[in-house]
Amino acid sequence: MSLQDSNPPQNSGFSRRRLFGAVGAGAALVGAGAVGGYAAGSSSSDAVSDVVDFRGDHQAGIVTPAQDRMHFVAFDITTDSRDDFVALLREWTEMAERMVRGEETFPDGAIGAGEYKPPSDTGEALGLSASSLTLTIGFGPGLFDRFGLSEFRPASLADLQHFPADNLDARRSGGDLCIQACANDPQVAVHAIRNLARVGFGTVSVKWSQLGFGRTSSTSTTQATPRNLFGFKDGTANLKAEDPAMLDEHVWVSPTDDQEWMGGGSYLVARRIRMLIESWDRTVLNEQERVIGRSKGSGAPMGLKDEFDPLDLDSKGPKGLLIDEAAHVRLASKEELGGIQILRRGYNFTDGSDGFGHLDAGLFFIAYCRDPLTQFVPMQLALARKDLLNEYIQHVGSAVFACPPGLGESDYWGSTLFG
Repeated sequence: MSLQDSNPPQNSGFSRRRLFGAVGAGAALVGAGAVGGYAAGSSSSDAVSDVVDFRGDHQAGIVTPAQDRMHFVAFDITTDSRDDFVALLREWTEMAERMVRGEETFPDGAIGAGEYKPPSDTGEALGLSASSLTLTIGFGPGLFDRFGLSEFRPASLADLQHFPADNLDARRSGGDLCIQACANDPQVAVHAIRNLARVGFGTVSVKWSQLGFGRTSSTSTTQATPRNLFGFKDGTANLKAEDPAMLDEHVWVSPTDDQEWMGGGSYLVARRIRMLIESWDRTVLNEQERVIGRSKGSGAPMGLKDEFDPLDLDSKGPKGLLIDEAAHVRLASKEELGGIQILRRGYNFTDGSDGFGHLDAGLFFIAYCRDPLTQFVPMQLALARKDLLNEYIQHVGSAVFACPPGLGESDYWGSTLFG
């Protein structure tokens, strides 16, 4: 099951060191202590084995085997200088490549500058391994209203329409660019975002961010299907890294699709989906399984025994169709959508309570696709109009970004766009 039961590992300057960058941006995110979980050191052999290559044909963090933790941030651009923004992208690239190797953002950055200068690395990841950290960047529609880039804006990069039943919070939506940090240690992911935001001070500002735990999809056949906060297996039908032909068809942009600079990239759709936990928890098991269309225990489609049995959308039982005509898995299936598939990479979240005694919890849904207008939009329209699950969820945040291709040896984030 999934809240988008769609249909995997790869990865693919200069330093301005804004001395007062820690003011504001770091505080606007959340401290590592709020992430929960654990942080532990590792041996040198472990440190080597959990490093994900930063450079390659595609950005890491898309089909890389999904890590357990995520910190996602959307930024707004606050400068009118193209040169300053490109300089930041170059600096970010240098920092990101160091951090994914388990190194400090700058050599000896935590304490090496001496006691009378602000450190150039915040230090909370000292002694921790790389933890399979990946950092993935994407550019939002608003970026192309700046710096003379309008002619390079892909047609597929458009703000998503307002879907039926959306209850979007503008403070949790949109953004000129995003960075997705995924790792197996929450402190490593938070450290990465915190330091990138810190040096971005004066050029970009944090618009919103989201912490996630407990991946809700598997992007590799080596991974078991995880469960979401409703207790159902999530992302059973997800695309996998081991099927490159399907990835070429559904995930990776071709240079001939529209804008040549996006060749080898992908589009990222982010949706913050609030789960109405208390209502769901009062719902009987039979109804929960009817809503989803799968067995809660095994994850098998209704009427079948194995999680990976093909959906049987036609068979009937004593009470009608085994999989309800408005069940979530039916409406999101490639069989029902004419072959549409997306690569899901979501995470659970719990952000305290809403002030009314209800958990502010749910799914931070991330999907990668070759064209959101022809893949995500029709899927979400089908779900928004009929899905039985709509009684128990609410979409409260939304954004879309164009993620450029991977990096060659001398490339920086966005170099195919900015030259």
